[in-house]
Amino acid sequence: MLAPVAQLSAEHAVLLAVAYLMVKHALADFLLQSARQRIEKGIYGKLGGFTHALTHSVLTAPVFVLLPTLGPTIVLALLIAEFVIHYHIDWAKEQVVRQRGWTSKDTAFWWAFGIDQMLHGLTYVALLWVAYPA
Repeated sequence: MLAPVAQLSAEHAVLLAVAYLMVKHALADFLLQSARQRIEKGIYGKLGGFTHALTHSVLTAPVFVLLPTLGPTIVLALLIAEFVIHYHIDWAKEQVVRQRGWTSKDTAFWWAFGIDQMLHGLTYVALLWVAYPA
C-alpha cells in the first residue's frame, strides 16, 4: 500500500516529485500547448511564450505545496526560476531550429528537440536540489 505523502521518506518524496514533474511536463508541452504558444515561443516577448512558460510554473507549484513545507518566498523564487529558464530554453531552441530551417524531417531538428527536453528535465533536478538540499 502507498504511504501518504507526509509519511514518505525524503528519497521517495523526491522520486514522487520527479515523476509528477515528468508527467506535468508532457501535459504542458504536448497536450495543453496551443498553436499560438507553439508559434510565439520563438518570438522574444510574445504572449504565447509567456503563457506557455507560465503554464509550466503553475503546474509545478503542487510539488512545492504538497511535499515538505517550504516558505512562500522560496516557493515563489523556484516558480519564477522555472518560468524564466523554461521560457529561455524554448526560445533558444526555436531560434536554432528556425534559423537553420529544420523541420521534423531533419535529424538535427530531433537533436535540438531532445536537447530541449533534456534541459527541461535538468531544470527540474536543479529546482528540487535547491528545494530539498541534503
